[in-house]
Amino acid sequence: MHSRLIHIYVAFYHIKLVVQKNRMSSKFDIGSLSIVMTLLICFLLLSLAPKLEAELATVQHAPNPDGSISFLVIGDWGRHGLYNQSQVALQMGRIGEEMDINFVVSTGDNIYDNGMKSIDDPAFQLSFSNIYTSPSLQKPWYLVLGNHDYRGDVEAQLSPILRSMDSRWICMRSFIVDAEIAELFFVDTTPFVDAYFLSPQDQTYDWSGVSPRESYLQTILTELEMGLRESSAKWKIVVGHHAIKSASIHGNTKELESLLLPILEANKVDLYMNGHDHCLQHISTSQSPIQFLTSGGGSKAWRGYYNWTTPEDMKFFYDGQGFMSVKITRSELSVVFYDVSGNILHKWDTSKMLDSDFYFPL
Repeated sequence: MHSRLIHIYVAFYHIKLVVQKNRMSSKFDIGSLSIVMTLLICFLLLSLAPKLEAELATVQHAPNPDGSISFLVIGDWGRHGLYNQSQVALQMGRIGEEMDINFVVSTGDNIYDNGMKSIDDPAFQLSFSNIYTSPSLQKPWYLVLGNHDYRGDVEAQLSPILRSMDSRWICMRSFIVDAEIAELFFVDTTPFVDAYFLSPQDQTYDWSGVSPRESYLQTILTELEMGLRESSAKWKIVVGHHAIKSASIHGNTKELESLLLPILEANKVDLYMNGHDHCLQHISTSQSPIQFLTSGGGSKAWRGYYNWTTPEDMKFFYDGQGFMSVKITRSELSVVFYDVSGNILHKWDTSKMLDSDFYFPL
């Protein structure tokens, strides 16, 4: 029961006690009347107060019969098939068929260079529907927005009309995919970055639906914290466009380090997956139990930049095109990175004890 409902219930209970007490008495004194009036006012204020907690929209995605799920992760891709986008898509189709994936995750920057101009923008077909044509990729695509998406008509990418044009497209600002064994929390990270507001240079961003910014960000953080805290999933994964940790040209996103990371660590998140930097990387630091995974190699890459001062934390870095796969069972999680030719570049596995492992028969 939420705290506001508890307070309302307590107020009603005390009013009931006062009224019952005075029914048994021959007089209803001013003090008792004052108590009743105070409680009634408190109840009225509580009922009118804005709701302090909210819930992220949740999409239910059934796992496989054995409880497992598998999916691909791609970011920074929508370039009409250019910059090896089509080649990456071909290999995604091959790996997706081998794994019999359940869905695809996009870490943002879905349409370059400046998002979609409108709901009728041909870029949707040219960069998505006409590119990811392999049978194995005809599964739901769960997408977050990137900074380049915010340079266009944001509402166009969020519109359900796109889903009527291509049923795979499921794009929201922040939401949850509940696959039972795992929950994926998609976070709209672009509004967190100060530079887009303070020094946008020659870029124009579509902030409709975001203003006032402070309230928007606080709502995201509150909803995310509540969702993570209440999650009973065995595995918790958070997806955003911007990196919390990165050795590539954009580096760490300081706003996410200060505002988002403490919530993820406090709620035992397993993976944070992002794009933004056009590379593939896996960072694991001794300061955090979270694995930081970048999959931003969907098209244009090879920036020739690397800056990381603690080599023991950098488990894998690749400056080219590619994508990532994730397979999850009740006790195991496996991550694999692939290049543009579908070659395996890096693998990482982890495991958790099953609940049944804690059962001790008498």
